[in-house]
Amino acid sequence: MEEVVQPCFFLTGLPALSWDAEGGVSSGTPRQWWGVESAAGTMEIVYVYVKKRSEFGKQCNFSDRQAELNIDIPPNPQLAEQFMERNPVDKGIQCSVSMSEHEANTERFEMETRGVNHIEGGWPKDVNPLELEQTIRFRKKVEKDENYMNAVMQLGSIMEHCIKQNNAIDIYQEYFDDEEVVEVTEEAPSAKTINVFRDPQEIKRSATHLSWHPDGNRKLAVAYSCLNFQRAPEGMSHDSYIWDLENPNKPEIALKPSSPLVTLEYNPKDSHVLLGGCYNGQIACWDTRKGSLVAELSTIEFSHRDPVYGSIWLQSKTGTECFSASTDGQVMWWDIRKLSEPTEVVIMDITRKGQLENALGAISLEFESTLPTKFMVGTEQGIVISCNRKAKTSAEKIVCTFSGHHGPIYALQRNPFYPKNFLTVGDWTARIWSEDSRESSIMWTKYHMAYLTDGAWSPMRPAVFFTTKMDGTLDIWDFVFKQCDPALSLKVCDEALFCLRVQDNGCFIACGSQLGTTTLLEVSSGLYTLQRNEKNMASSIFERETRREKILEARHREMRLKEKSKTEAKEDELREEVPSINLEELVAKAEEEFFSIVFTELKKKEAAALNPKPKQQKMEGDEEEEGEDEEEEGGASEETPA
Repeated sequence: MEEVVQPCFFLTGLPALSWDAEGGVSSGTPRQWWGVESAAGTMEIVYVYVKKRSEFGKQCNFSDRQAELNIDIPPNPQLAEQFMERNPVDKGIQCSVSMSEHEANTERFEMETRGVNHIEGGWPKDVNPLELEQTIRFRKKVEKDENYMNAVMQLGSIMEHCIKQNNAIDIYQEYFDDEEVVEVTEEAPSAKTINVFRDPQEIKRSATHLSWHPDGNRKLAVAYSCLNFQRAPEGMSHDSYIWDLENPNKPEIALKPSSPLVTLEYNPKDSHVLLGGCYNGQIACWDTRKGSLVAELSTIEFSHRDPVYGSIWLQSKTGTECFSASTDGQVMWWDIRKLSEPTEVVIMDITRKGQLENALGAISLEFESTLPTKFMVGTEQGIVISCNRKAKTSAEKIVCTFSGHHGPIYALQRNPFYPKNFLTVGDWTARIWSEDSRESSIMWTKYHMAYLTDGAWSPMRPAVFFTTKMDGTLDIWDFVFKQCDPALSLKVCDEALFCLRVQDNGCFIACGSQLGTTTLLEVSSGLYTLQRNEKNMASSIFERETRREKILEARHREMRLKEKSKTEAKEDELREEVPSINLEELVAKAEEEFFSIVFTELKKKEAAALNPKPKQQKMEGDEEEEGEDEEEEGGASEETPA
């Protein structure tokens, strides 16, 4: 094989270049160096590659080989002396996800708007489209044409296919427009205290009711009262307060009623107006723009006879209508523009006779704006009464009852997502009911050691509700997560909790205690953030439990009918066995026996008086009588053990 020498000449001071396999120039480590003296006498460096001709223009073949150490620079201790160690080292670190930004230039999309003026056309010249008769005549002529019929049949099948396809699949349908984007939180449920509002009076009273400000929930109205009958301490203040959430030291406004307030509610349409139910049964109304004094007050003659335990604003056009309930057994409707007397009164008599002495005492109210004619009343006797305000007669206004508690129902509220299901809190349990199942509740909590005092649904999650107890504990229930025990149980204070109210966003909860302390709590995001598929799961749980209760009710009904039929059959058998008895004959026979015994005794006495016997006979008779008496006593003593 002939070898070709390719000489390369390099000037001193320039990088060494060589010919590569492609015939180009590349830098490299010289294999062979020769010194050549130029005419000027300087030394030039020449690098010579020796290659076979067949290898010119051939592509490089890469292969695996062991690693080679080209250079090894040991540490120089002298250089280390020129540096100083910095210890410790402070360096700023961004504690967040690293993000990158990318920009790309795209082609500009130009848009242009053009208008089209459409005029009816397609008519022949001899047909005037404005003349109705000519157009009708021409249409009939065209419709008889065979080409027209064939074209319509051909195009009709295509159009029918498109219409059916559009009905089957709507390509413009928004499948998930109603679904809210939610994030499933894995954090454990928790709550923390944000603020504490204490009764500023020296003589402490119970916080009996709470109401959030409708605009922004920046304020909280608290009603203070002593519910112990005739045990209110002397000098007790009647004032109730409106608190600013950011200032727990001093109330913003003091409301001064004539009697302590048991309930207090903001008007949802006018945040300056508040409705209060007094301990003496009167209804009071305040306008905070006018000051602390009562703006309107109902007359004592036409008011409740007992404390007003429930008051709710109605959804009306004027925003001035409301209704109240009391333990006197009456539910009254009012218009705050004229509080002299109620507009309507319903007596809670479940016998439907309308008698006040038979009425059940109302202690809680429920009204859902989506069901404007219906309202519900929780009574002292543990019965929930469902009513219809628009019924024609007073008897028809009481629709049905739900009984299941052993004591007063302190809380009654419909589920904000499923109004057919409602929550009741009373005695030692909280129960969930369905309007379709009247005989028993569909779900209930276990019996607690402490008495339950109040409860409410979460406005953001359909499966979460809250309850308060006499031992100062707040329980948060999530029956999708856990049904036997509360998801979170929090000890709020040492005294009893009397009331609670949840903010509209479900984030904050206010709890009122027996000593007038109102505690503001913030719950974790998982307790007020709607979870994935929670609505469907809650709905399926409600429906499943309702079906179960209906099956149990039907089974109990059958068992009762069987027992009733058995008892009736037994009674019929007894009647057949016992002969017909004539009472008159029995009375006559008894009288006859009675008088015969009396007459025989009288005859014996007369005979004994006419024929007196000797003493000896008398003594013998006495001894015989004593012997007979002893024999009778012996017989009695012998009979007793038997």
